Amino acid sequence: MADLVLKNVDKAYGEVKVLKDIDLDIKTGELIVFVGPSGCGKSTLLRMIAGLEKITGGEFSIDGVRMNDVPPAQRGIAMVFQSYALYPHMTVRDNMSFALKIAKKSAAEIDAAVDKAAKILQLTPYLDRLPKALSGGQRQRVAIGRSIVRDPKVYLFDEPLSNLDAALRVATRLEIAQLKEAMPNSTMIYVTHDQVEAMTLASRIVVLAGGGIAQVGSPLELYERPENEFVAQFIGSPSMNLLAGEIIGTGAQTTVRLANGGTAVSAVPTQAADKGLQVNIGVRPEDLVEAKGEAIFTGEVEITEALGEVTLLYFARQGDAAQVVAKLPGIRSELRRKSVSLTANPKKVHLFSNGKSLLYR
Repeated sequence: MADLVLKNVDKAYGEVKVLKDIDLDIKTGELIVFVGPSGCGKSTLLRMIAGLEKITGGEFSIDGVRMNDVPPAQRGIAMVFQSYALYPHMTVRDNMSFALKIAKKSAAEIDAAVDKAAKILQLTPYLDRLPKALSGGQRQRVAIGRSIVRDPKVYLFDEPLSNLDAALRVATRLEIAQLKEAMPNSTMIYVTHDQVEAMTLASRIVVLAGGGIAQVGSPLELYERPENEFVAQFIGSPSMNLLAGEIIGTGAQTTVRLANGGTAVSAVPTQAADKGLQVNIGVRPEDLVEAKGEAIFTGEVEITEALGEVTLLYFARQGDAAQVVAKLPGIRSELRRKSVSLTANPKKVHLFSNGKSLLYR
């Protein structure tokens, strides 16, 4: 059991502050995923929790015990790194048991812990093999097993799948999900650049940007109700389309006249005082459909990418406006160089003012 609390946590290198005012509560049994652009501080925050980086300001505690000055080995934390870092001359069994031998555990305790971890990770047939006789996914499982045998309070994963090819990433991601199911009371923190990993594994996602937290929520909360334009465009691939416009109708539904001449209706409610407000509407590519009447956007399809189950349409840019992307079902390569009109269900149309969602004001 392990509840983690970070209060006003800062990290600075000299005069440069890379993380500031990090407030985060992590409950026992959660799998929290840190995501964000390169350089936003994901791995730095993970290393601060592990004790490998000093906390400059604020307080970090585990189960109510302040951890700022506690050495890494005494925090009850196990970390799985990006590289497997296995001892090449040791068998799988010896790699997994090494930390327990250093801790002078009895042979019976070591064997029981290794056998239990190997069963969970489906490594039992490979315990007598050397790492060179394993696939990349199996090596990563051994690295995870080395953490499990220590029975830590908290598991930290620093981009553990980034060195694997696409097929192995999928297989190992599923194995991590199964591992979490098998260990429901284990607290896990996972850093990744991969949105699919974040969306499929996380209990909650922490989006980091600009040295702080942009939003915390379940995967579907971030996808369906982003608090700001950054999260709206960071979560989801391709990114959410943002189009400038002005509110011309208010009430339970909001009507926006767009700079491109189109009209959008959003289910986000507004007040009479909002009439004339300059906003950006946000629509995800997968929520756009061909319009039979009034359209949000009309443009010429410049490039099509047929992916089999869907086709991505990239529209020619209109002046300084951002490129619009639509994701339509099926193979629609015939639309290249054609003019296409698009609209969306009002429930799928987001409204942002000054970068923030009108839902959260």
